[in-house]
Amino acid sequence: MKVGVILNPVAGGGQLKDHWPQVMAELRTQFPEVELRETQGAGDAERLALDLAMSGCRLVIAAGGDGTASEVADGLLLARREGVKNTELALLPCGTGSDFARGFGLPRDAAGLLRHIAGAKGRQIDVGRISFVDDHGALSSRHFINIASLGLSGVTVRAVNADKRKGRVSAKALFYWRTIGSFLRYRFQTVRITLDDGEPVEACVALVAVANGRFFGAGMMVAPDAEMDDGWFDVVIVRAAGKSGLIRDLTQLYGGRHRNHPAVTMVRARKVLVEPVGSAMADGALLDIDGESPGRIPATFEVLPRALTLRC
Repeated sequence: MKVGVILNPVAGGGQLKDHWPQVMAELRTQFPEVELRETQGAGDAERLALDLAMSGCRLVIAAGGDGTASEVADGLLLARREGVKNTELALLPCGTGSDFARGFGLPRDAAGLLRHIAGAKGRQIDVGRISFVDDHGALSSRHFINIASLGLSGVTVRAVNADKRKGRVSAKALFYWRTIGSFLRYRFQTVRITLDDGEPVEACVALVAVANGRFFGAGMMVAPDAEMDDGWFDVVIVRAAGKSGLIRDLTQLYGGRHRNHPAVTMVRARKVLVEPVGSAMADGALLDIDGESPGRIPATFEVLPRALTLRC
């Protein structure tokens, strides 16, 4: 079987790149026919994954963080539209958060993980598709495999991705302190939320998370009941409240203990529309799409049931 590997050399502060010769040796032991590609910038992983799938790779391993895995998935889904439907995705997580891989029980060491991938069977998982406004004001769309959210998370992920301490301090600490810092400066925004064919509801929010997976923000279990293959999003709405109380309660997210919090609403939907109330530029909350922030609302989220095969 021909296997493609897409490496993000700067993921997690370049930690995996430092050990790449040993990783590559194990790769060639498990998969004799390996084609390695490296990303150089945003969007490269999507293009490389599409090319690898179209050239006959039946397994593409995303070696990087959540953003890399998401872009690889995007490329494989584009290949499906071109008729290549049997290419699987596997994960070699080494990013700042690597939240998508949490909960799969994957081995922590690269050699053990590659042996696990070689013997694993694929499972079909849901994928999200989001249409939004990018930073240049143009309409854009892409897929996400874990969580797409808006509000405080969009501001925080931009701060984390710009932080030069990535890879030198723990991801959990980096996300936590960047979340607190962003929250203190954050202006709550009023949005209009429409779930499936229901009536629109306006709310002043700190966060809206449209979840396929359970974790984001380096271990925050924002959607503790989410399942990746049930055909539904778990939608978590955190309404505006006193900042001092919400800062204290942020720690509840790590254990998924916020179900009964008075400011939190959890619902399920297959399609979600979130629009700003007021000026699109002033009140267009920033997005966080699988650990990257490429734009803002208005945004439409749609679930694609069992659209991707994950080997985990």
